[in-house]
Amino acid sequence: MPAVRPALAELRARIGEIDGTGARQHGVLPFGVRELDRRLPQGGLSLGALHEVAGGGQGAVDGAAAACFVAGIAARMKGQVLWCVTQTDLFAPGLAQVGLPPERVIHVEAGDDISVLAAMEEGLRHGGLGAVVGDVARLSMTASRRLHLAAKGSGTIGLALRRWRRQADASDFGQPTAAMTRWRVSELPSAPLPVLGIGRARWLVELIRARAGDSFDLELEACDGAGHLRLPADVADRSAAAAGGRYIAAG
Repeated sequence: MPAVRPALAELRARIGEIDGTGARQHGVLPFGVRELDRRLPQGGLSLGALHEVAGGGQGAVDGAAAACFVAGIAARMKGQVLWCVTQTDLFAPGLAQVGLPPERVIHVEAGDDISVLAAMEEGLRHGGLGAVVGDVARLSMTASRRLHLAAKGSGTIGLALRRWRRQADASDFGQPTAAMTRWRVSELPSAPLPVLGIGRARWLVELIRARAGDSFDLELEACDGAGHLRLPADVADRSAAAAGGRYIAAG
């Protein structure tokens, strides 16, 4: 039935346009790590979309690894980055170490989550920024949908960095949102060096939820000075099945 196929294709295109998984999007930003990109829908992070990132364990509160993961993504975008916070503990030298120098960052210190979300939405609608980052504890479906639609309209990538004052409050991270992907980043011990010193930081990167994609986790070396992740040599030597275990999504 040839006449059905164009109608089916059009229907899929319309559904994809509505939920943000369609082909008529703003492109993707690959991580440049084959073992990571091949597991992502379309081979990278969707631009013109909202993504969520949180730290695992104690990182749910301090958020250092998650913030550096987000900064590495923003560093690989062109243009200024709007970074909205409620806590004045953003460590500029740490961002610079992963490729995001202070001159590229526009800070907005807001008093609460509502103000952060409002600033993020304005930034995403602007269309002239490389990325918009917001440090928020609570993110409702309504708020996340507004951010996602604003990102979709301008093509700017939105990154919600989820942080909480108490680890017990991190249960909000399991609530449904309109984000395209949901990530959790946890610190791991660095690989031992043959001489005294500290090796490159290593993270457990978990994709907890992805539209039209599967969840997975992967050990990676932290972002370098250009915002790029790297697969550790010992992990690269393992089989593809051992390198990233798939599990049932929890979020």
